[in-house]
Amino acid sequence: ASFNAPTKMTTDGTNIYVADAENHRIRKIVISTGVVSTLAGSGTSGFADDNGTAAVFSYPNGITTDNGTNLYVADTHNNRIRKIVISTGVVTTLAGSGTVGSANDDNGTAASFNYPRGITTDGTNIYVADTSNHMIRKIVISTGVVSTLAGSGTRTFADGTGPSASFDYPTGVTIVGTDLYV
Repeated sequence: ASFNAPTKMTTDGTNIYVADAENHRIRKIVISTGVVSTLAGSGTSGFADDNGTAAVFSYPNGITTDNGTNLYVADTHNNRIRKIVISTGVVTTLAGSGTVGSANDDNGTAASFNYPRGITTDGTNIYVADTSNHMIRKIVISTGVVSTLAGSGTRTFADGTGPSASFDYPTGVTIVGTDLYV
């Protein structure tokens, strides 16, 4: 198997899922055998919600799972957060209009991102490093509501709470216990 700029990965304990960025695919590796397959993505850059390899991504970067039922992908160049049902390969857009620009907190596809990269989940919410907006965003999985958790949107560094904090191109996020690390 070959990859082209694999960026991030997650596991459900049985499989490893890889954001294969420059192949514009989400790949699955069976841990026990090493067998690699394409779960979703056509291999060409673009955008389409669809099933399996009929779905289209543009430089997927961050990837996380909610206990092995769904994958959530930061589809970086599409400025969207995508959901993949692992059992079927069905890809849908959870949040993001696809328009590059400032952070617009809203519901689902009415919200906007600017090159999101890092992504993690606590099972109820998705947390996104909205890299070029210099913010950490939160998406409620059940509703798709997007809000800004932290960051002023200004490219500087400052400790603070909520919008009083500032980031300089955050690219990764992870949860440990009840704490979110950027």
